[in-house]
Amino acid sequence: MTTTWTPARVLRDREAGRYLTGVVISGFGTSALWLASGVWVKDLTGSDGLAALCMLAMWAPTLAGPLLGTLADRFRRRPLLIAASLLMAALLPTLCTVDSPRGLWLLYAVLFVYGATGVVHDAAESALIATAVDRSLLGDFNGLRTTANEGMKLLAPLAGAGLYAAYGGAGVALLDSVTFLLATLVYASLRVREDRPVRVPGGRTAEGARHLRAHPALRPLVLAAGVTMLCAGLNGALIYAVVEALGHSPTYAGVLYAVQGAGSVLVGLLSGPALRRLGERRFAAYGIALLAAGVGLRAIPDDPWPGPAARPSARGCRRY
Repeated sequence: MTTTWTPARVLRDREAGRYLTGVVISGFGTSALWLASGVWVKDLTGSDGLAALCMLAMWAPTLAGPLLGTLADRFRRRPLLIAASLLMAALLPTLCTVDSPRGLWLLYAVLFVYGATGVVHDAAESALIATAVDRSLLGDFNGLRTTANEGMKLLAPLAGAGLYAAYGGAGVALLDSVTFLLATLVYASLRVREDRPVRVPGGRTAEGARHLRAHPALRPLVLAAGVTMLCAGLNGALIYAVVEALGHSPTYAGVLYAVQGAGSVLVGLLSGPALRRLGERRFAAYGIALLAAGVGLRAIPDDPWPGPAARPSARGCRRY
């Protein structure tokens, strides 16, 4: 008797395949804009701190994740995904007016809305997937979703950097707007029957918080994940300072994002089998340890491809 490789079963599932298509499309645009926004600000101002604020603007809404996530409980998920995608498709073209430091407020505002919409989008998508994809496939589906989403970092940052170099930040914003429109078409094609959401007195946020506090396994897992994401955000905010110290132009960050994407693809493919073998808590612990090791290695001041500003000076020393 032969068994089918589980990811292949996921890809043969019609709804799962369409979900993954939407993830690939929207992930490409998001990864491209994520890189380009920081490079955009860096070019306009020369400030690493202001460039890092782009990441802060996109991630800050996650602090209100439990509150924003309740929208996925109050409305049907497929229409909510469509509405969120259309909102961003309409909002991103406004960035074409940003051409000086005085217009950065608009860029930060759009990125903040982008982050808030992303929180709602992720909550609605996760809830819809749980009802549309067979439970036995969820672990591998989530692994493939991570692979597809993070795998876009192999292509999107390099494509975004090239598009930015040719047409500026406005070109990348328009590209992302188009990807949201395409994702809307994918979500509209899904054939999912959804029941009318049931309103819970007091809200599901309070109910979920009480459940987390009372659950001996979930409480430390969520706490560890939150601290890890905080540290990862701080680490990511320093990327433009690291690139500058190595003597490269800001667009070199696209190379680093591409390498990160390669690692994400590998882990995403292995996450399903590893999750079944290790269990949730050990799998999460190994992931946090791997991140810590990677950050530690990044502290080593070496670059195999130094930029012009980092090449040896007359004294034979490299500047960092």
